[in-house]
Amino acid sequence: MSQDKPKIIVYYDGACPKCVQDRLTYEKLAGKSGAYVCWTDITGQEELLREVGIDPHKALTELHVQDENQRILSELDAYILLMGKVPLLKPLAWLIGLPLLCPMIAKIYHWQITRRLMLSGRL
Repeated sequence: MSQDKPKIIVYYDGACPKCVQDRLTYEKLAGKSGAYVCWTDITGQEELLREVGIDPHKALTELHVQDENQRILSELDAYILLMGKVPLLKPLAWLIGLPLLCPMIAKIYHWQITRRLMLSGRL
């Protein structure tokens, strides 16, 4: 029986330069703890997304992460899970999860994503 830790799967937009840069930054900050994260580019992967229960349109507008128990988390819940795995980012994960801040951060997040997709002609 394998003793490997189950991986977290991050479904990210590889056609988005900002998303790719965020991935590289995360990998740099995560160091060895980042070895348990599998990055999956959603570009052209509509069927795969549907198979795991992610709406392809929502995949463009929200980050999705599959946790170690195969549950799909999205939006800020996905970021909180991902950042919570990196000691340096744990305080930020805690902060964005605060009940008073979370709704405000979610609105800013959606505004930024919508703006990015509109500017790139993908929305």
